[in-house]
Amino acid sequence: MESLCWRFIAWRIEGILRSRAAVKAFDTFDSTAIAAGADVGEGPASPEVDFTLWDDHRVQAYRQSLPEQAGAPLAVLRIPKIRLEVPVFDGTDELTLNHAVGRIAGTARPGERGNVGIAGHRDGFFRGLKDIGVGDTIELKTPKGIDVYTVEQVNIVSPTDVAALRPRSVPSLTLVTCYPFYFIGGAPKRYTQRREAKRGV
Repeated sequence: MESLCWRFIAWRIEGILRSRAAVKAFDTFDSTAIAAGADVGEGPASPEVDFTLWDDHRVQAYRQSLPEQAGAPLAVLRIPKIRLEVPVFDGTDELTLNHAVGRIAGTARPGERGNVGIAGHRDGFFRGLKDIGVGDTIELKTPKGIDVYTVEQVNIVSPTDVAALRPRSVPSLTLVTCYPFYFIGGAPKRYTQRREAKRGV
């Protein structure tokens, strides 16, 4: 039992250190490097994580995925209302979503004009979306600056309904997760939030 406790503490310390390093690396990343397509090197997975609302199996998957992720995030997603700060990586594979959130293929990249689609696990980083409503704000920090969005719509849809991810002519952000938030097993629905750019800073 004591050995298990020490392993948990070691995993937690490693996660915190890697998280802080990832955000710091992103914060100091030069926008000219992105424009030139420069290699940003290895970056840890995420900022310090509050596991309070997470399922136990998701916490374990998060810890196991930390050493496997390489590269810097595309952006950092921040939702002040729920104190969420999480890196955004490219793709929605299980490795990515176990320790971060991911840009959905076919949607705009963070910092580009159009509709940026970001997915996350409902029993992990995106559990707190249950407390977000119309009018709330979100920040998406890219090497080009910080885009601030305001929630315009919240919808519950079937997994095959991808209308919220369609391209848009105005800068938009769509967050997607499974629904219901506390469903046991494969959730039957999808929760989407569409946000429009409020201002850039």
